[in-house]
Amino acid sequence: MLLAGGVGFTHSSGRFEVRQFRGGDGMRFLTKVSCSLAVCLALGSAAFAAAKPEEDRFAPLKRFSQVMDLVENHYVKPVTRNELIDGAIVGMLQQLDPHSSFLSKDEFKEMQVSTSGEFGGIGIEISMENGRLTVISPIDDTPADKAGIKSGDVILEIEGESTQDMTLVDAVQKIRGPKGKAVSLTLLHKDQQKPFKVKVVRDTIPIISVKANEVEPGYLYIRLNRFNENTTAELKQALADYQKGGKQLKGTILDLRNNPGGLLEQAVNVSDVFLPSGQIVSIKGKNQEQEKIFSAKGDGADVASPLVVLINSGSASASEIVAGALKDHKRALLVGEKTFGKGSVQTVIPLSDGSGIKLTTALYYTPSGRSIQAEGIEPDFMVPIQDTESDRDKLSANHQFRERDLTRHLENKKKKASEATDDPKQKMLDQLARDNQLKLALELVKYFPIKTYVP
Repeated sequence: MLLAGGVGFTHSSGRFEVRQFRGGDGMRFLTKVSCSLAVCLALGSAAFAAAKPEEDRFAPLKRFSQVMDLVENHYVKPVTRNELIDGAIVGMLQQLDPHSSFLSKDEFKEMQVSTSGEFGGIGIEISMENGRLTVISPIDDTPADKAGIKSGDVILEIEGESTQDMTLVDAVQKIRGPKGKAVSLTLLHKDQQKPFKVKVVRDTIPIISVKANEVEPGYLYIRLNRFNENTTAELKQALADYQKGGKQLKGTILDLRNNPGGLLEQAVNVSDVFLPSGQIVSIKGKNQEQEKIFSAKGDGADVASPLVVLINSGSASASEIVAGALKDHKRALLVGEKTFGKGSVQTVIPLSDGSGIKLTTALYYTPSGRSIQAEGIEPDFMVPIQDTESDRDKLSANHQFRERDLTRHLENKKKKASEATDDPKQKMLDQLARDNQLKLALELVKYFPIKTYVP
């Protein structure tokens, strides 16, 4: 049984649950967690360490015990043994890789909150990259998205506190908080040298994973902003709803830009919607028990119409599984920018006292056998996104600060209807007018010969 879930630090969506059972080979744990955080694997003690002579295994512990005694007896401030043990575990896991970590009891509970569906936050997925707290992507229509936080931004301070020595879990806890209360962030855009500060008012982060609109007659634009428990069902429903009125689906544009990932099983199922057969992804760890292959079942809802997938540096984890599978099978053309490159699998393992560890246990591979870890997936058509006219205007050195740039400025009620409309068709036209990647995707899905089947 292999499960996955998503953490939105944004973040996060998805759910995870811990189950334990006894079998012939002892206690195993099954944990449902996010693809961006963890994959559920049956774990036994044999999966992590081969048997060693007792003296070899415990000799280093003598040195550890000696240091702990010295600290307890001679350190200038009082410390408890539990504090020292926790600190030692933290250090042990932190030196492995950026994604392995120790979860205290409170942090373990916090993870349950972050994967339970809704929470008070600002709507960003964050990670530690080269020792810097980095935004993987903002979630659509969340406070972070509206505040202009972008994929690749480095968070330098949270509420005036430097993030230099801050753990990922600590950062999440500081960013998350009650709905309606603001959090102050100091950020650095990846293409700029001057930091800037922004106050973002927390809100309940919604779990709406699929949005669909007709971009032109016969051509459907589907936006996936993350992979949660309902994503595949919502995707299939969107395809079915479009064709209910007798409309012919001539082509589909699947937008995975700034999608930080989520549930592994949903990434597999979404790929299955577009693939009639073939391998989707494989997971390989140090031990054979951790290896698994996922393949299409052959009952895809849309295995025939031309398909173009939009990706960028904010497309991570589960998004890369989908993009990699569709590209390797030549089922779709990829347009945009290179993806994030999150190809490692973390397993969340509960400990007996209510704490836990998150341990990197495997890598996942595309059908062609490529690992995307730290490499990402290259698009077929590399198209950097162009700033919209308003963005260029605000960033220009010649920009004149105006009333409309003020926070809470009064709106002009007589502004054009096209500027105030909630009409989905008009919104789609507006997006098409300013989105150069989407423009190319539409041209490709209409006129470029795209393979519509897999042998």
